Amino acid sequence: MKLQNNIFTALLLAIGFILHQITPGIFGGMKFDFLLSFIFISLLINDTFKNTILTALLGGSLSAMTTTFPGGQIPNIIDKLITCIVLFFVIKYLRRFDFNSLLVGFISGLGTFISGTVFLLSALLITGLPVSFKILLTTVVLPTILVNAVITVFIYQIVKHAMKVSKINL
Repeated sequence: MKLQNNIFTALLLAIGFILHQITPGIFGGMKFDFLLSFIFISLLINDTFKNTILTALLGGSLSAMTTTFPGGQIPNIIDKLITCIVLFFVIKYLRRFDFNSLLVGFISGLGTFISGTVFLLSALLITGLPVSFKILLTTVVLPTILVNAVITVFIYQIVKHAMKVSKINL
């Protein structure tokens, strides 16, 4: 893996980390996970398996450091690993199509759903949930799917344009 790719991934995750850090916790200690949008962009731009694992471990570690969910550190790492690996295969399969806004939004929505569901299930098994799984899924995960899909499409277009203008080729 080229150093340039690692640096680009780290920069994307750093931006996502800052947004994740300043996002306040909401219902049940959960927060919208804006870091996910930048994880998805990293996976879309550099779809190697090494980058997938790097992104999953860095993203999981950064989310774990900023979680407001009681005992959410380990579930954050678990959910990022599973989400990134599943999306690696989804992106590889969908690579035959042009990544337009609709497809990027779909990938982001799917990834957010997987991440939120895995996080809640692993938190339920490891530490327990402050309210029911169904309530957290409908009040936090589902709205986050919509927000992340829009944010990911918007940021992805900006990143792709910036890469084209500055002739960055990953």
